[in-house]
Amino acid sequence: MKPQDAPLVTGYALLCAALFVVLTLSGFQTEAIVRAGFVPARWSGELILPPGPFVPFVLTPLTSAFLHGSLLHLIFNLVVLLYIGRPLEAPMGTKAIAVLLVVGACAGAFAQWLSNPASVVPMIGASGAISALIAVFALIFSRSQAPALGPIPSHWVRALWLAAAWIGVQLLIGFAGGAGFGAIAIWAHVGGFLAGLLLARPLLRWRFGGR
Repeated sequence: MKPQDAPLVTGYALLCAALFVVLTLSGFQTEAIVRAGFVPARWSGELILPPGPFVPFVLTPLTSAFLHGSLLHLIFNLVVLLYIGRPLEAPMGTKAIAVLLVVGACAGAFAQWLSNPASVVPMIGASGAISALIAVFALIFSRSQAPALGPIPSHWVRALWLAAAWIGVQLLIGFAGGAGFGAIAIWAHVGGFLAGLLLARPLLRWRFGGR
């Protein structure tokens, strides 16, 4: 598949990589995470911020999706983004993928806020947006089969298994980097994934005119 077949996903991946390189080489990586990452406690307006400009809180669910804390974090996210996102963008179209990425990132941030609204730890990474893509891929395009689990249809079981694997690998990356369980925004993954499940069929109807 050529880059022009999936311009949005390819461009998003390149921008994340370029931003990581620039921030790392310039020494502003930590500063960017603090000022543009999603910090749940900022919602109340009571958090005392250090001097200097900050991205408005309502925009941080999106700006945080372009930031990554380590090279391993970046590489793994971009590999999954390109592997899942590029095959999806060709049939679904750029507009549908844009909706998935934006809503997935926002849903992930919202779920993370719900889990701990007082947290002062910045949440960063494309995981919420990617989780939305994974849900659509697993629910609609994956050819692997999974048996139904009671009243849960097989395609939902397949999607849930893939979500569990995605979160599990993220946890392993956190432990491998010495950060442990607390460094992984589990609820952001869950929020993005649920957003993808809810949007999958409406976006397909939008794309293909209700067929």
